[in-house]
Formats: sequence, structure tokens, C-alpha cells
Amino acid sequence: MPGFIAFVVLIVIVAAVLGGAVFVVPQQQAYIIERFGKFSTVQFAGIHVRIPVVDHIATKTNMRVSQLNVQLETKTLDNVFVTVVASTQFRVNPENVATAYYELRDPAGQLRSYMEDALRSAIPALTLDDAFARKDDVAFDVQKTVGNEMARFGFTVVKTLITAIDPSPQVKNAMDSINAAQREKEATRQRAEAQRIQIETQAAAEAEKTRLQGEGQANYRREIASGIVDQIKSLQAVGMNINDVNNVVLFNQYLDVMRSLAESDNAKTVVLPTSTPGGYEDLYQQITKAMVTANETKA
Repeated sequence: MPGFIAFVVLIVIVAAVLGGAVFVVPQQQAYIIERFGKFSTVQFAGIHVRIPVVDHIATKTNMRVSQLNVQLETKTLDNVFVTVVASTQFRVNPENVATAYYELRDPAGQLRSYMEDALRSAIPALTLDDAFARKDDVAFDVQKTVGNEMARFGFTVVKTLITAIDPSPQVKNAMDSINAAQREKEATRQRAEAQRIQIETQAAAEAEKTRLQGEGQANYRREIASGIVDQIKSLQAVGMNINDVNNVVLFNQYLDVMRSLAESDNAKTVVLPTSTPGGYEDLYQQITKAMVTANETKA
């Protein structure tokens, strides 16, 4: 019986020793193995064996990408205080797992310091407008600077992003006022341009209307003159002398004018001689006398 108990104890001890000697490293992790307190090796995902008591797992390093958010206040080149928010993704370099563990006690804190220093160097060299326009360039420069520094400690900076650049509320209100004024200025210019085009179009239309009216009036008078000439020729062809012809033509014109006055929609009061065509004769003599007087005056 005592021998059986000793055998069981031996089996338990052997199982414990073997259990301590075999270990499994999960995916995306790395174990640092120390032997007698000194770095020995790095073991990645899979099953591994170590010497019990002699070897022990110093740390379990996460190999996945981590993210650090940095927020700080700084001043631009045109003396505007802004709050900059940046995010950077970093991870342990698989080739430098031991360096990352033994060199840096607080990797996130060190990375934050580098990020803040790089941002305080980049943003003050730009105006506010340039900071917004060149946000990606700033992020690339910061990533390059911080990446070189962190590489010495076994870390890789995967990506750096500038997620926000926020001026103070007073600056935002001033920028909104400037933008609103610029938009109103552009709108006023557009309205003035539209009004100018409308005036030019209307003036061109009026000019064309006047031109067409003038052409119509000229054509009308030309037709009247042509009709009078034909009428004179017809009267002369039947043996009337020129005075009688002029009398007839003028009397016809007189009747046409009277007809136009009678048919007009406008209310008019016209004073005419009471006897017609006797009144017409007086009118004819007056017109003839006035024309003779005018010709003598010119002579």
C-alpha cells in the first residue's frame, strides 16, 4: 500500500512537470521566455516546450494593432488657437518583440508624447486654412516622424489620421460671417449681371421694335406716295390740268383724314369750316398761300 501511494505521487509530479513544460501560444500573441531571469527566446502562436523551473514566461505580448487618440490645443501661423484630434494605429514589430518589452515601460505614453511634439511642430507652421486643406499632409509628416522614433523601440506605426481641427467658437462664428458675406457678395454680383442682361435685352428689343416700326412707316408712306402718283397720272390722262389734279388729290386726302378722325376711338374736338367742299376750298387756298410764303422766305 505505501508503495502504491508513492507511485501515484510520482505520477502526479511527473504530470505536473510535463504540464508546466508544455504551453500553447494563441494566435496574434507572442510569449517572451526567460531562463534564470535572462531573456532566452520569443515564442509565437503554436505549441511549445520549456524547461520547468528553469524557463518561465516573462510576458504575453499582444501582436494586434492598437489605437491611440491624442487631443491637444495649439496655435496656427495666423495666431488662431485650435484643438487638434489625431488617431494613430501601432503594433509591436514581430522581429523586435523583445526590444519592445525591455526598452519601453509605457509604449502608449511614449507614443503620445511623440505625437504631441510632432503636432506642435507641424500645426504652427500653417495658417488655419492651410491646416484644413493640408490635413492629410500633416498626418503623413507626423506618422513619418513618430514612426522613426518608435521603430527604435520595436514598434511600427501603421497609420496616423488627423480626425478634427476645431477652432474656438468665436473663430467659427467669424468664419461663418466671412463666408456669408462672400456668398452675399457673389449673389449681389449675379443679380446685377442678370439685371444688366435684362436691360440690354429689353433695349435691343425696343431698338428692333423701333426699327421695324420705322420700316413699316416708310413702306406705308411709300405706298401712299406711289398711289398718289398713279392717281395724278390717271387724272392727267383724262385731260385734267395740273391744278385740278392737285385739287382732287388734296381733297381726297382731306376726306381720308376726316374719315380717320371719325373712326378713331379717342375723343377729339376738331373745328372745321362749315361749308364742304367750300370749306375745303378755303383750306386749300390757305395751305397753298402758306407754301408760297414759305418758298419766298427761303428765297
